[in-house]
This record gives sequence, C-alpha cells and structure tokens, in this order.
Amino acid sequence: MAEQFEVDLVEISPNADPPVCKLMDYGKFIYQQKKRDKELKAKSTQITVKEIRFGPQTDEHDYEFKRKNAEKFLKEGSKLKAFVFFKGRSIIYKEQGQILLLRLAQDLEEYGKVEAMPVLEGKRMIMFIAPKKKSK
Repeated sequence: MAEQFEVDLVEISPNADPPVCKLMDYGKFIYQQKKRDKELKAKSTQITVKEIRFGPQTDEHDYEFKRKNAEKFLKEGSKLKAFVFFKGRSIIYKEQGQILLLRLAQDLEEYGKVEAMPVLEGKRMIMFIAPKKKSK
C-alpha cells in the first residue's frame, strides 16, 4: 500500500502485538517535528539569576547603591539572589542580616516578589526575589 500511494511505511510501536505501522511522508514528518521543536524553544525564556552580596553591617550608601542595582536587574527580568555573608564571628549579627534582607524585599516590592524568605545556610543568609510580570 505504501508503494501504491508513494509514501513511507513507518513503524510507530514496535513492541505492540502486532506491531503498529502508519503510512506517511517521513521526510515531511521529520521537518514538521523540527519546526515544532524550534518554535517551542523560541517561546521558552532563559531565566538568569543575578547575585547581590551584603555584609551584616552594610552602610547606608552601599545599601542604596546595591538596591538600585537590584532594581535594575528585576526590571531586566532577571531573578535576584540577595545574600548576607557572615565572616568569622560576625555570625552573631544574624538578626541584622535578616533585617537587611527584609528591608531590601520591602524596598523592591513594586519590582519583584519574594520567592523565598531569608534562610541561613552555613555562613550565608539567602533570599530570592523574582521579577513581577509586566502588564501590557
């Protein structure tokens, strides 16, 4: 039948009993599949994660500078990973680190939403902020 219709006989399910076959133009099928995959890849967006590092006793000017950078990253559509790095004995100031991250989250509320609240992992307190969807 495949020769009669000048198409290919393609085995769909070889493990079935009896095996399932289909009459189709295999070249056209492969072309459409590649085209579909390319469209899906084009529609998917690559998410970048930008990092901002603070110390537990970050000064006001440094905080403002880093907040403006964080704002810029969120406007670009990147996720933000803000963390406070505790060196040596500065781990005793973990409350200050948490207050700093929560203040950052509050300042960036209109640009992004908090994905993960501040969590202490070893000598780092980490918080993730995702950009808000742009309204059309």
